Amino acid sequence: MATLTREQYDSIMFRYGQRQRDRLSEIESRRRRVYAAIPEYRKLDESVPTKAMDTLRARLSGGSEKDCRSEISQISAKKRSLLRMHGFPEDYLEVPCICPLCRDTGYVKGEKCVCFKKEEVRLLYDQSNVEILAKTACFENLSEEFYTGEALDNFKRARAAALRFVSTFGRDYRNLYFYGPVGTGKSFLSVCVAAKILEAGYSVLYFSAASMFDRLSSLCYDYRLREEYRSFTEDLHSCDLLIIDDLGTELPSQTVSAQLFTCINERALRQKATIISTNLSLEDLQKNYSDRVFSRITNGYELCKLTGKDIRLLKKVRTINGTNQKTRQTQS
Repeated sequence: MATLTREQYDSIMFRYGQRQRDRLSEIESRRRRVYAAIPEYRKLDESVPTKAMDTLRARLSGGSEKDCRSEISQISAKKRSLLRMHGFPEDYLEVPCICPLCRDTGYVKGEKCVCFKKEEVRLLYDQSNVEILAKTACFENLSEEFYTGEALDNFKRARAAALRFVSTFGRDYRNLYFYGPVGTGKSFLSVCVAAKILEAGYSVLYFSAASMFDRLSSLCYDYRLREEYRSFTEDLHSCDLLIIDDLGTELPSQTVSAQLFTCINERALRQKATIISTNLSLEDLQKNYSDRVFSRITNGYELCKLTGKDIRLLKKVRTINGTNQKTRQTQS
């Protein structure tokens, strides 16, 4: 992952610290409510440290810890019973961490947690577009109403492929290639997948093809930016999921074709999943890029063709018609 500035790193760690403080504050607030409702619970709570010291003394003196541990176990059982009797859940005082992997510290065994890496991606790259889209783009919002006949069959197959991709992510290595005319749902499906993968705690990089290749070009020809170029390409190659949207909208060149092959080939070698969406037909893909790119995609990706009318246009027409209908009703 590209290097965070000290300020960015501190801001992430501050949020982790705030999570821990909020959790401890909530535990303390719940404990006060329990103590007020169950005075006996407080007495049992206060007896635990004494029993723990008895256990430690027994261990240091070579004596038996069995009786001490049995008493602590009995106290715990009594506390759970009291909570139930007074209408509290048994785990009422066990406030969960937001991230159970790192317990809201950001690190697991000295390595950055997946939740930390996800935050890094958010700070280092402008992912605001996909984050905004992901709030409304979900599989539940996918509708069949704009498809008919063969287009409906294609949509169902593409949706099934996307759901398989999500359900097996992290276990099976898969790639998706959505292609077809403008406005048939390719980008929306990609974002539906991104939303689920982000929700699962994985790192996702989402770029339009034009912005990704512009960034690569601006970095690779400036020797002063070699380290930034290296970091960016490493992120492209190593993130859990890379989504390249609207392939073919970038300015075509041999350099772009080479960069695309390097990216998808390196990710294939690392078994990192990639989703590509494009308006290009398979014939145009082969014509616009190298045979190596065409071969890698057609052999290493599940090809999902989407057809039909432009959904965005259909929605716009529906909105206009709805507005006109309301206007006529008002005038009448």
